[in-house]
Amino acid sequence: MSRVGERIKEAREKSGMTQKALAKKLGVAEKFVNEVETGRKIINESLISKVSKVLNTDLNDINMVVTDEELQKELKAEKQVRQRKPAEVNEVWNQAFGSVLKNVPIYDYSLAQVKGYKQLATASNKIDGHTANKVFYLKIENNDMTGYRIQENDLALCYSIKEIENNSICLVEFNGKRVIRQIKKLDNVKALLISNNGSMRTETANIKEVKAIAKLYRIEFDL
Repeated sequence: MSRVGERIKEAREKSGMTQKALAKKLGVAEKFVNEVETGRKIINESLISKVSKVLNTDLNDINMVVTDEELQKELKAEKQVRQRKPAEVNEVWNQAFGSVLKNVPIYDYSLAQVKGYKQLATASNKIDGHTANKVFYLKIENNDMTGYRIQENDLALCYSIKEIENNSICLVEFNGKRVIRQIKKLDNVKALLISNNGSMRTETANIKEVKAIAKLYRIEFDL
């Protein structure tokens, strides 16, 4: 509330006059009087003089002028806030768009440290049908799988797995090393680990000794 508004309200109530009665004498709407008293409207000097006569009080003092200048500053600040609202709306849209795109981490075979990110679209918190937080990129470290068109420095899109999937290309840990191999189950106990760097090589492994880490399902490379 501005100092002017306070003084008008005090003088009006002291005289026993309602806002409606004061508005009628001033030739303004009752709402205008209410907004002046609550500081939402700024009253000009000629109307201040008119109110002074109606209420038989002196409203023209230096303190009120200073206070109303401060009120004008407040109104100016409020206007600036309103002008910023479109930017706030844009931010909401940016956040909404951010919920559709996810930063997918890029790892080396150790999965120990993030090497970078690529953004991919999500739908119902899934990427290509896989739970989004289980999807990641793997940077190919060698040419063991060139026969499968997987070469060093390519990016393989993967998702985490806990069990070997037959006829899949996976990141596995075997004999203390992490490698990418095609997996072919021979039975419930053994599987072939297949690599191809121009010539095919196979290793027979006990399934229990092969730790499944991730399944590769897409390769990305630079031309």
